[in-house]
Amino acid sequence: MFLELSFIWAGLIAFAVLAYVILDGFDLGVGILFPFVKGERQRDLMMNTVAPVWDGNETWLVLGGGGLFAVFPLAYATIMPALYAPIIAMLLGLIFRGVAFEFRWRTKRGKFLWDWAFAGGSMIATFAQGVALGALVQGIHIENRAYAGGWWDWLTPFSILTGLALLVGYALLGATWLVMKTEGEVHDRARGFAWLTGVGTLVLIGAVSLWTPFQHEVYLHRWFAMPTAAFSILVPLLVALCAWNLFTGLKAGHDRRPFLSALAIFVLCFVGIGVSFYPWMVPPSLTIADAAAPDASLSFLLVGSVVLIPIILAYTAYAYWVFRGKVREGEGYH
Repeated sequence: MFLELSFIWAGLIAFAVLAYVILDGFDLGVGILFPFVKGERQRDLMMNTVAPVWDGNETWLVLGGGGLFAVFPLAYATIMPALYAPIIAMLLGLIFRGVAFEFRWRTKRGKFLWDWAFAGGSMIATFAQGVALGALVQGIHIENRAYAGGWWDWLTPFSILTGLALLVGYALLGATWLVMKTEGEVHDRARGFAWLTGVGTLVLIGAVSLWTPFQHEVYLHRWFAMPTAAFSILVPLLVALCAWNLFTGLKAGHDRRPFLSALAIFVLCFVGIGVSFYPWMVPPSLTIADAAAPDASLSFLLVGSVVLIPIILAYTAYAYWVFRGKVREGEGYH
């Protein structure tokens, strides 16, 4: 079953979404922290750390969304009507943020407006992603292979909590990224942010984790019955280990270890969601096999992905290699 084309594609889309979360997460996090740092030079430095890579990071969002549309059309057709509002909010936030990258460097008088566009766009896009994730976890009502819920089903206390959790979590990624990429005042401020957002992220992960099993009886059974219960024990232990690595790294003055630890926490949370979802594509009623396009379409598109994904990985790795190291005031992409 694992070698079926639909499961191969589910794995590829899951990889694209994870790549987007861990890559675009830190540059959205830099935008979330923007209002908490005063001074034009410090903000310029923060922006310069992500300017060379932010647009490449969003490639993975296009790949994940486009892949879902092409190979799981039934899932796309049921998820989109259920999540129109948060997805449109996310896209508007990403557009404002992307425009701010270019316009902020070309104006003096209106620079403060593009500062707010960068920060506001990052916050709105992140919160909307978290709300959409929470709405998907709590389930989408489907009847006769079509969305049968209301316009506001996505807006619940649980989805708001997941939105807040992602907001604080991305801020942690952004803070640890700045610790790794900067020096001086920004570096010191980022280290303080990393302590605060690290504690906040762990508290909110705990709250979401305690609430998730009660969203569906199947989640409850999967989290607390063997053999899947082994992951329910293993994942929190590994998250605790990563948290210890994060805080001891910050205390010892390491630059890279906090960022890598924060990334590992996100990967583990993603694995936890995957364990809860499998084999659903849209819980609680649409499985991966149910949602997939015909095998002929899956195999045709798989040929293209075998060529495309290594190219994206190669240019992503090259971009990070070219712009490696610390970014200093007066230096940068712009």
